[in-house]
Amino acid sequence: MAKAYWVTSYRSISDPEKLAAYAKLAGPAIAPFGGRYLARGTAVAAYEAGLRERIVISEFPNVERAIAAHDSPAYQAALKALGNAAMRDLRIIEGVE
Repeated sequence: MAKAYWVTSYRSISDPEKLAAYAKLAGPAIAPFGGRYLARGTAVAAYEAGLRERIVISEFPNVERAIAAHDSPAYQAALKALGNAAMRDLRIIEGVE
C-alpha cells in the first residue's frame, strides 16, 4: 500500500500567533494516524508562479489514515485555532510506490 502525503501551501499568513497555536495542536493531532512532518518552513526558492510562503509536507502510512487524520476531532480543533489567520491549500496525494 502506497504512503500518502499532505501538501500544504500557504498563500499568506495574517496572524503568526494563531499559526503558532495551530502548529502546537496539529502535530500531536496527526501523530496517532502515523502522520509525521517531512518538511516545513518557508520555501527556499519558488518557480512557475509559486509563492515563497510556508510549505508543509506530512507523510502518512496510507490515504485512509491521511483523510482520517484531517477529519479527526483533534485536527479540526487545530484548524479552529488557526481560524482565518492564513490562506492555504491542503491537498492529500498518494505516493508513487
